[in-house]
Amino acid sequence: MPNTFVVATFSDAETLLQAVKAVRAEEFRVYDVYAPYPIHGLDEAMGVRHSRLPWVTFFAGLFGLTLAFTFQFYTTVLDWPLNVGGKPDNSTLAFVPICFELTVLIGGVVTALALLMRAKLFPGKRERLAAEGVTDDKFALVLRKRTGDMRRAAAVLRENGAESVEQKGTDL
Repeated sequence: MPNTFVVATFSDAETLLQAVKAVRAEEFRVYDVYAPYPIHGLDEAMGVRHSRLPWVTFFAGLFGLTLAFTFQFYTTVLDWPLNVGGKPDNSTLAFVPICFELTVLIGGVVTALALLMRAKLFPGKRERLAAEGVTDDKFALVLRKRTGDMRRAAAVLRENGAESVEQKGTDL
């Protein structure tokens, strides 16, 4: 089923923020907002939930720590024990730098890959702008068309200062 979007453009951030609050008050779900710079309070107005990406980082780092410790323990105690200066085979303090490095490395790489996968960013993907000028000086508010009344949404957007309101297909 193809998606249909309602795209409204605005000339300033305050008007956009007011329109987002009005649309959410009418119980429409905001698909996305495009702005040339960050707008304070926009995330709260849109109802954006906290990201689960820190959990991905935590579990990837835990995996890296476990992998580093297990590999070092296996190689120094079980597979190839060496008597180096009379130290015990299981000298865990010597494992700390490698464990730290692999925790950070694997946590960072997996986090970056998870972000790219979640954002559907991959090499060669073409950019698709919601409206002309959103990277320069325009602000755009995008609603995904669902079973709700999009005429009412367009009216609310126009009442709250939208310069233009148009419907777009799946090419968004």
